[in-house]
Amino acid sequence: MLRISDEITIEDWELTEQFMRASGPGGQNVNKVSSAVELRFEAARSPALSAPIKARLKRLAGRRWTKDGAVVLQCDETRSQARNREIARDRLAELIRKALVAPKRRIKTKPTYGSQQRRLKAKKERGEVKAMRGRITRDD
Repeated sequence: MLRISDEITIEDWELTEQFMRASGPGGQNVNKVSSAVELRFEAARSPALSAPIKARLKRLAGRRWTKDGAVVLQCDETRSQARNREIARDRLAELIRKALVAPKRRIKTKPTYGSQQRRLKAKKERGEVKAMRGRITRDD
């Protein structure tokens, strides 16, 4: 069982772990021991997450989200299988915690009248400077 927050816990049947040989550090150990972990969380079928949270999780997961609605995380950072497993679970928990936070709605704002006037005044001044760069004609 993976605890995300006070209200949300992920059951073990929703998580699938698969171990494989890593490509990271470890020397000859890498060639012998399956220390890398691939953690698969069936997010679309999870009863612990509501629909808006699943939608945000899908957006946050990006290409780690599969067509059948699972989040797949891989970790081969350390030589230890247990540590890699722990890192993958921590990453999943952090990803779900980010999905729990609903983004604030943007409130449209208008520029103030004064800022509009200052902008137009600056544009006019800049245009006058550029207009003075023209060819000089001789008037006798």
